Amino acid sequence: MFRYSRTPESIVSILVSVFLCLIATGCRNTKQPHTYTIAFSQCVGNDLWRKTMLDEIKTELSLHPDVKFIYTDARGSSSQQVLQVRKMLAQGIDLLIISPNEAQPLTTVVEETFNKGIPVVVIDRKTTSDSYTAYVGADNYQVGKMAGDYFVSKTKGNINVIEITGSPGSSPAIDREKGFSDGIKPASRIHITGKLNGAWTQETAEAELFKIKDQLGSVNAIFAHNDVMAAGARRVLKELKLTDSIFIMGVDALPGAGGGLEMIANKAINASALYPTGGKEAVQTAFRILNNENIEKVNILQSLIIDSTNVELMTMQWDRISSQQKDIERQQVLLEEQRKIYKDQATILNTVIITLVLVVVFGGLAFYFLVENRKINRSLEAKNEQILKQRNELIDMSAKAEIATEAKLNFFTNISHEFRTPLTLMLGPIDDLIQNAKLNQDEFGNLKLAHKNILILMKLVNQLIDYRKIEYDKQMIHASPNNIIDLISEVIGNFKHIAHKRNIDLRLFTQEKECTIWFDLNMLDKVFFNLISNAFKFVSEGGRIYIHLHRYGNVVQIDVEDNGVGMSNEHATHIFEHFYQADTGLAKGSGLGLALTKEIIHLHHGSITVKSVKWQSTVFTIKLPLGDEHLSKEEKFEQLIDPKSISEQAVHYFAELDITPVSVPAEAFQHPKEHSILIVEDNHDLLQFLTAKLSERYEIFTATNGAAGINEAYESVPDLIISDVVLPELSGKVLAERLKSDIRTSHIPIILLTAQSSLEHQIAGMKTMADAYLTKPFNLPFLLETVTNLLNNRRILKDHYTSEIKTTERLPVSKTLDKKFINDFAGFIEQNLANEHLNVDDIAKAIGVSRIQLYRKVKALLGCNITDYIMNRRLKKAKYLLTNEDHTISMITYMVGFSTPNYFSTVFKAKYGCTPTEFRKQQKG
Repeated sequence: MFRYSRTPESIVSILVSVFLCLIATGCRNTKQPHTYTIAFSQCVGNDLWRKTMLDEIKTELSLHPDVKFIYTDARGSSSQQVLQVRKMLAQGIDLLIISPNEAQPLTTVVEETFNKGIPVVVIDRKTTSDSYTAYVGADNYQVGKMAGDYFVSKTKGNINVIEITGSPGSSPAIDREKGFSDGIKPASRIHITGKLNGAWTQETAEAELFKIKDQLGSVNAIFAHNDVMAAGARRVLKELKLTDSIFIMGVDALPGAGGGLEMIANKAINASALYPTGGKEAVQTAFRILNNENIEKVNILQSLIIDSTNVELMTMQWDRISSQQKDIERQQVLLEEQRKIYKDQATILNTVIITLVLVVVFGGLAFYFLVENRKINRSLEAKNEQILKQRNELIDMSAKAEIATEAKLNFFTNISHEFRTPLTLMLGPIDDLIQNAKLNQDEFGNLKLAHKNILILMKLVNQLIDYRKIEYDKQMIHASPNNIIDLISEVIGNFKHIAHKRNIDLRLFTQEKECTIWFDLNMLDKVFFNLISNAFKFVSEGGRIYIHLHRYGNVVQIDVEDNGVGMSNEHATHIFEHFYQADTGLAKGSGLGLALTKEIIHLHHGSITVKSVKWQSTVFTIKLPLGDEHLSKEEKFEQLIDPKSISEQAVHYFAELDITPVSVPAEAFQHPKEHSILIVEDNHDLLQFLTAKLSERYEIFTATNGAAGINEAYESVPDLIISDVVLPELSGKVLAERLKSDIRTSHIPIILLTAQSSLEHQIAGMKTMADAYLTKPFNLPFLLETVTNLLNNRRILKDHYTSEIKTTERLPVSKTLDKKFINDFAGFIEQNLANEHLNVDDIAKAIGVSRIQLYRKVKALLGCNITDYIMNRRLKKAKYLLTNEDHTISMITYMVGFSTPNYFSTVFKAKYGCTPTEFRKQQKG
């Protein structure tokens, strides 16, 4: 191996060479990153919103340490701001960010800057000219309009509003004022009775309100152009001792101490429109401009109404953003420390060049710190983007949830009140008719059925109104001292006849002879009516319902126990939620009774819980406090138990418990009926009604749930099925899909009955291959005619399949499989005649053969090609419709699968020698 040894001279030579290289490298001009000078002219900087904007700008600029930042505060003076901008231009800047104090006075200097080729980013407030590079800020008009829309949706009756505006010449004040006016314009009941110039400050707003203090007594609401003026309005109202019910709304919704979010949470104001500062977005837009990237000239920031429904969510989000921002600041401190280390290392490398190893180490460290610096910057940018995305998603979700909730509550309240009058007007005449001794049995039964269901509907309406009053209108109780044992005994007495009829053991167990507590008679009786009637729904004949009452300490405990079907733990955790329905498979309710029960118990400062074991038992436990120390003076009221009032309420509760067994009229001496019908319905009254009406002409089979309906269909094979959509165990849609997919029952017509009347639900029902979809309440003659037509159509279709092909066109079909093929082929085409895009591939796929096999089979068995057969079937169907139906020519065109009426007329005339119109005239003549 060739070896050589380095002499000291060679080592010195190498070191000298390295030294010279390093000196040369150290002396070489390194390319410095391009630096920019960005100036920010603020109209006024002493309020929280402006301080938040400045903090966002500085935080975002901290990601760009090479940028020189110039900041000026005009302190609310337009002339001062003009001078400051011109002074910054004289210093030499690369980009100007400006928040104009007033639109008109600042327009000239902004245009001067823009015309000099210096990019201008206008933030928050606009000028009267479009001579700027980009605008960043919320749409003040939209903020005002959103506030007006919120006033319209959140208030009722005539509303007198005082509007506290910002500085009259500022663009936000102008836009917000116009937007608010347009927002309330559709509601003629809302009037702006006064406008005050608050000049964006709390002190000015308070002074202006004190000037009109005599007019504030007739004011219902105040809209201030920012939160500090709104807070000032609340302070004035409190000082004048005016009602706290005056609705106050502001704009900004800033986080942090003294911000709008804190005001809403503390109920200093009722609501605020979120007005983002846009500081971060302005800096990001500025750098895109400086980097020659494409930008939008107008960048509108998203806004949102924040009130008590979403303030907690927004506060949590802002806290999270603040925490992330602090993390960023800490990272920046670390970055600055790393940069300092890097500079120190570079100095050492340039001055102490003794060994090559040390140079390599320091060089490696410098490279490492540079890479880590870039990684941290990229990580911080990614976190900022993620936070912004999450914030926007939360805003969207909150807005959608608020709109949906408000719409549902308004609908239910309004419609419930409207139901009472027509129900009362129906109940009175029916009561009179029932007293008529001349009624026959059928008439009497129909009237009793109507009477029963009116009472049920009246109970549901009353529950809905009571729940609305308690949950949303914050109704108070009127409690008085009464013996609760007497109340429970009176309620139980009203259920005795139903308990005796169904052989149910209904009893009250207590060792107390008397137990006096404070409760509201008009509310607490509904609790026991709900719980006992609920127990009756789920207890079978021969069961038991026990009420246990005992007292311990300052509490009375009442247990309502039954040995019914029970429920799972999952259902038990949700049973008190409004509109929740446990899937017991035996009974259905509105999902409102237990929710109302819980609210009433809470109004009495008590509690209610439930324990249940599936298929064994259910126990509802109520705990109510003794004495009156827990009640306020407004909650106390003198009243006594009225047995007559309790009996009147009882009628509404046990009406739905009186179930008549479904029976088919005896037909021992009648001739057998040609057709049979299966009725699947879980409502016993409706099942009895349909059975009675249809049994006169058809043989009737019945089932009360989806699974039983499918089994009955397989066993009885009826000629037609009528099924409800909402059924225990299996829905009517699932029933239709299974029966239509089974060769044993696929030929049976199915009629679906449902209360889901929307077009989407009807389309979903028809997708299950149901033959008809009727919405409740349905017209009985229409149902009977639908049944008749479906049965006749099946008979016509059956005859049609065996006689539709002329003798000269048909070959003998002797084999069973060939007959099945003909029936499948003809049936598929008949079902799809209206599909103008029907083709050979669709038919081959439906029958389960290849395209070539289909051509050959049809040619061999029918003596014609597929296209001619489809065309002949369409023309024959058209002749039938022209002769027997009253549809227009255009409707028949699309019913038989032609694309246009002109093409249909041409083909029809070529086949029959006359147009469809002429053919119809010949038939009628």
